[in-house]
Amino acid sequence: MTARPQVGIWSIGPSVYLPSLLFGIGQGAIAPVIPLSARELGGSVATAGLVVALLGVGKIVGDLPAGTLAVRLGERRAMLVALGVVLAALAACLQAPSVHLLAGAVVLIGISSSVFGLARHAYVTEAIPFHLRGRALSTLGGMQRIGLFAGPFLGAAAMSRLGVAGGYWVHVVAAVAAVVVLLVVPEPPAAAGAKARRADPAAGKPDTTARVIRRHLPVLRTLGVGALLVGAARASRQVAIPLWGEHLGLDPAAVSLLFGVSGAMEMLMFYPAGYAMDRLGRRWIVVPSMVLLGLSLVLLPLTSGVGTYTAVALLMGFGNGLGSGIIMTIGSDISPDVSRATFLGAWRLFADVGNGLGPVLVSVVTAAATLGAAIAAAGAVAFVAAALMGRWVPRNGAAG
Repeated sequence: MTARPQVGIWSIGPSVYLPSLLFGIGQGAIAPVIPLSARELGGSVATAGLVVALLGVGKIVGDLPAGTLAVRLGERRAMLVALGVVLAALAACLQAPSVHLLAGAVVLIGISSSVFGLARHAYVTEAIPFHLRGRALSTLGGMQRIGLFAGPFLGAAAMSRLGVAGGYWVHVVAAVAAVVVLLVVPEPPAAAGAKARRADPAAGKPDTTARVIRRHLPVLRTLGVGALLVGAARASRQVAIPLWGEHLGLDPAAVSLLFGVSGAMEMLMFYPAGYAMDRLGRRWIVVPSMVLLGLSLVLLPLTSGVGTYTAVALLMGFGNGLGSGIIMTIGSDISPDVSRATFLGAWRLFADVGNGLGPVLVSVVTAAATLGAAIAAAGAVAFVAAALMGRWVPRNGAAG
């Protein structure tokens, strides 16, 4: 059997990290614009919230088909298809005459995001050797975080001249730039080798999605559930910080600033987190990350002023940043050589479902009890995730 050609982390920077950064910038630019567009088209506040939620629904819907598409087309072509669909959906957003058309376009953006994310995840898994995988995937996650952080600022600058449409135009420019990069920058040798293996009959015919799920069900119903809870805890923090800041009576601008500071802490952690994953093992990162995140969520309702609120927000950013790329890395570790992208699609489905459930948990518990109880409940979810991951993550980082 021929050894798999592999390359270093930074050699895939132009072909993987740069398109990911550009895509993240676009996603960040439209995040605050989508609800504003819904309101401009006559939708209520509740309707605008639903339209935003459809972005996550699109990601969930797209996870399993994304795996099949990446297997059939290859990772790079799948990314190009995703970018093409994003551009068509953005055009629909710019011309949408009604909330219904806007909602449909947002679902397409979510599906495309899933395809793009899955393709780059599989791409890095194929290209980078195991001993560098944690750093490679945490850097991939870091590029997405940087893009999501910078995108709203670029969108705001464009909106100052173009109105609400400016946010969408930032994404259009970023997506076109990503297409150019993917078409111009050559694939690294590892990606070319992976493409050759897919075309080699001796490598085995890829299984259907249903067969892949059945074969790996023992892993998906253990580690997959842990990934779901990790996603739920992480998504909960995105609503916990602003809602508790409002509860404390802080100025909206101050809340937004402190939310950004927490996000900046996450960005600073992505490479150290990946280095620690490769040196210490996945378990020694995911468990402390979830414990710190859970602790910060439990402490947040106990804060009563801007000082303690800021300290806990920073702890939350540190804990979540410590786990940058961990779910992608664990998924790569346990993925099979044949039908890898199909498996990763199923794996990512668990995390994306968790991302959707986190804010719902906070909303439901708040309605039934109090906001403080809801945030503490999200902290409990993080502690359970830590326990499950501590129990099920393989000690050697590979599937058993």
